[in-house]
Amino acid sequence: MRNKLLLILSVLFLATACEPPETGEAAPGTAALTAGSETAQTATHATESQDRSAPHGAQSPDGTVVHAADWTDGSSDLGAVDFQVNCSPAVEDEFNRAVALLHHMMYQQARGEFQAIASRDPGCAMAHWGVSMSLFQPLWPGRPDLDTRVQGWEAVERARELGPEGERERLLVAAAAAFWENPESDEWWPRIERWAGAMEEAHRQRPEDLEVATLHGLAVLAAGQVADDQLAEHARAAAILADVHEAEPRHPGAIHYIIHADDAGGRAEEHLHVVDAYSDLAPHVPHALHMPSHIYVRLGDWPQVIEWNRRSAQAALDHPVGDRISIHYIHGMDYKLYGHLQRGEDELGRRILERALITGPYQEDLGSAFHLAVMPARFALERRDWDEAAALRIGEPDYVEWERYEWPQALSWFARGMGAVMTGDLAGAEKAEEELMALRDDAEAAGEAAYRTYIEADRLILSGRIAWAQGDEARAVALTREAAELEGTVQKHPITPGALLPPYEALGDLLQDLDRPHEAMGAYEAGLEVWPQRYRSLLGAARAAGSAGLDEESRAHFTTLLEVVNPRSDRPGVAEARRAVAESPVG
Repeated sequence: MRNKLLLILSVLFLATACEPPETGEAAPGTAALTAGSETAQTATHATESQDRSAPHGAQSPDGTVVHAADWTDGSSDLGAVDFQVNCSPAVEDEFNRAVALLHHMMYQQARGEFQAIASRDPGCAMAHWGVSMSLFQPLWPGRPDLDTRVQGWEAVERARELGPEGERERLLVAAAAAFWENPESDEWWPRIERWAGAMEEAHRQRPEDLEVATLHGLAVLAAGQVADDQLAEHARAAAILADVHEAEPRHPGAIHYIIHADDAGGRAEEHLHVVDAYSDLAPHVPHALHMPSHIYVRLGDWPQVIEWNRRSAQAALDHPVGDRISIHYIHGMDYKLYGHLQRGEDELGRRILERALITGPYQEDLGSAFHLAVMPARFALERRDWDEAAALRIGEPDYVEWERYEWPQALSWFARGMGAVMTGDLAGAEKAEEELMALRDDAEAAGEAAYRTYIEADRLILSGRIAWAQGDEARAVALTREAAELEGTVQKHPITPGALLPPYEALGDLLQDLDRPHEAMGAYEAGLEVWPQRYRSLLGAARAAGSAGLDEESRAHFTTLLEVVNPRSDRPGVAEARRAVAESPVG
């Protein structure tokens, strides 16, 4: 009852709040805009007050909100799926729609569709396979708890009892069974690896089957998150999925997972023709509207990041999960916040942060916890507001089961520790350092190597700043360089638009504070190779170059900064860039 009341209050707030128009966002339909274009800098855009659709829909037997009308009344498209399921012809269209929702990562909605199919056609084994597939999210950060693992295994067992017809269906059920077996065990990566192995075998036996190939591509991406050569696995998945896309250009899984495959170092421009096609394919699906921004973040095209996530967050409000707001809403809000902060649009960022935090409750998931922790931390650190960072509260809101989530907790402690050390509170910084080490060890003990690496990179940055505060310059630099090197061993997790404080940027800040501007400029530029068009890296590189007497390089970085930011930004760094460019000799 409390959650339902909070949901109603959130919707009423979103539906009634009035604000002045927001500027600096990309205008609807501006797919060709680039971050540096005059149009992108000066257009007045859609207001946040438009992002206020009230949730609606009926509940499935497990409490999931289902919006069947949304997908069947002609107002929405989901792409082209032709599963050719061996069930009653009367449910064939519904089954294709459910699989499409699965590919769009609208898992709760897909589950409701599969459950409805099982009710309409009690002999449809693959409906239960679909339920099992909707219960785990291979690329998301959350992990199924015991109840979910039992549900997944029972769904697979029911599919087996009914007897899937034909080789392809038996192979797919076997792959799902490989994931869900031994439900009493809380292992995750061994499950992913078993599923990936089974999907590889299924694809080997059925190389021309588009659905099998698509799921194999997804499995390669999922298992590739812990591979020795993650980039190679991204490329392998992209090749599999590109073949599916060539055969069926409107296949939602092929398009969606290609974007994930290209959300990796050096791959962002591999399939740009696919990116905007995804939103055109499913214009009312929140995650489809969000996905192009994974590539635009990699390209530093902030107006595009902002616009796609404005649309995604707006659509997500139509799809709550039971009595909670979907993770898709706050996921889009975090990406949008990140884009605004790179544009120097702090007041817009503040509104987005406040709205995201007052909205809720969100569905219980590591992703929700991640965004609730990272957004206040991101807002403080991107603005280098160390007092605000030092005052961050840990573990709020209290309805989230924070003890389950090492990485989100670590983000709050890292930001708080950085605020403490930069404001002279060494004891507070050392407390945060201790918390980070404990959370790092907990993540490692849980078998979460990637989370352990993300936490350790932040811990090294903080420890480096503590060493700096203690006067140990050599140790400070060594620790921060280690963080930068460690970052290069993993790919960005898809849950986040970018690191809370990129290690090379942190290294540049440190070296600049140590009056080593040549090295600082090199660090900032190394960071820009990974994360182009970041405000703080551009500003830092420009300042470091100026301190080093490299006027041409300084002017170039300041000029790029002015192309990236909203010209109305009131940040001091923007005014500094204008003065520097105006005063610098040309040629």
